[in-house]
Amino acid sequence: MMNFPKQLSAPQLYSMVALRILLGWYLLYEGLAKLFSPHWSSFGYLKSSQGFLSDFFIGIADNSALVDVINLLNIWGLIAIGLAHVLGLLGRFSSLMGVLLISLYYLAHPPLIHVNEVLLSNENTLWVDKNLIFISVLFVLYLFPTSRVIGLDRFIFYKKG
Repeated sequence: MMNFPKQLSAPQLYSMVALRILLGWYLLYEGLAKLFSPHWSSFGYLKSSQGFLSDFFIGIADNSALVDVINLLNIWGLIAIGLAHVLGLLGRFSSLMGVLLISLYYLAHPPLIHVNEVLLSNENTLWVDKNLIFISVLFVLYLFPTSRVIGLDRFIFYKKG
């Protein structure tokens, strides 16, 4: 069995921090873009859902009150998760919340052979799309919480000694 180092080397740490900040910026900007787009709504994304959970997502789209709630949760979830990653704040929790949120995107529009995508997209994917990649990156960031070394978590979880 291989013995893995208990700590990341400096290049590994800085690479993970860069990955965390870049992904955080992407999610933060997505949330802000939706917040400042007065006509943005999750309705179209939900209504065009395909795959084995499409009835669930279409059911949400058919309820305007639920769509309003989903819009708020989506916008503020993206902003909070993105900002937390940029700042290195509550790294493990924000990574798990990101996995949850992006998993819902993936499940609403899975890149499968039998699914006819109606949203305009420049992606030609099968099984693996940007959402699955984001989920994987967020899970890696959960496993390697660099925010406790470089980030606000360093001050929150500071241990004397």
